[in-house]
Amino acid sequence: MHHRHTLAAVAAGILLTAGIGATIPAGAAGAPAPSTSTPATALVVNARWGGHATFDRLVIDVRGAMPPVTVQQSRSLHYDGSGERVPLAGKYFLEIRLSPAAAHDDAGRSVYQGPRLLKIHLPALKGVALTGDFEGVVGIGAAFDTKPEYKTFRLHSPERFVVDIAHPRVGCGA
Repeated sequence: MHHRHTLAAVAAGILLTAGIGATIPAGAAGAPAPSTSTPATALVVNARWGGHATFDRLVIDVRGAMPPVTVQQSRSLHYDGSGERVPLAGKYFLEIRLSPAAAHDDAGRSVYQGPRLLKIHLPALKGVALTGDFEGVVGIGAAFDTKPEYKTFRLHSPERFVVDIAHPRVGCGA
């Protein structure tokens, strides 16, 4: 019987390494996962921002390998899971989603230290909210009074996802 548990653990390890372990229920292998220096799921630990001469910057700090990130413009922000509207003032919004990712540890404790809902007074960026930590997706929303012109990129050591938003141009009716 012991041989069977070892075989199941080895098979689970191979499947997890191959990236298809999501189909195996947690604990199905019957053996603890080997500890590693970086978490298997990326942990979103902070969101921070700053104003610069011609743009505002939003930075999302990640512990572990940077997961795929999507950024899309939206007419409103909603909390994942409940679907309730995020009470953040603005006319335009960006939805930033990191997946697979979590903002909590294996025991369910939050590791996210950034704002959950915060009004910001910068030329472009007007607010930031944690919109979700649900089913392997962490959502962060950003609010703007004018349609955001932005670019995104990744920085490493430590891992960060960056959104630079150009300041609104004055006098062009934007």
